Amino acid sequence: MIKYSRQRESIVNFLASRTDHPTAETIYQNIKKEFPNISLGTVYRNLSLLEEIGEIIKISTGVGPDHYDYNTAPHYHFICRGCGCVMDIDLDFADELMTQVQESTDLAIESCSVSFTGLCPDCENELS
Repeated sequence: MIKYSRQRESIVNFLASRTDHPTAETIYQNIKKEFPNISLGTVYRNLSLLEEIGEIIKISTGVGPDHYDYNTAPHYHFICRGCGCVMDIDLDFADELMTQVQESTDLAIESCSVSFTGLCPDCENELS
């Protein structure tokens, strides 16, 4: 059993209110408003714990810092290789993909993380 923490609860509530997959720095800047003495290290430790217990997902983009997602249901992400933004892609076949992989291998699939990479409309327009 994990000891209750108001700071951790605030981090979870902040992530639950967002769909833009914030970074630890963004989370820190917002949580700091409620907890002025919180450190960035505390935010990172809580994010790591929340990821470990399956309450959030950490998304490593390869471009800049990691992003965090409250939605732990199987779903896809788009990662912009220009600005590093992360967006959800709503496709219905996430569960079907996991089932197909499990049925065609002898692996016990527990979760699925699929990311598409490219340029978001803003970055694509900058290159045009």
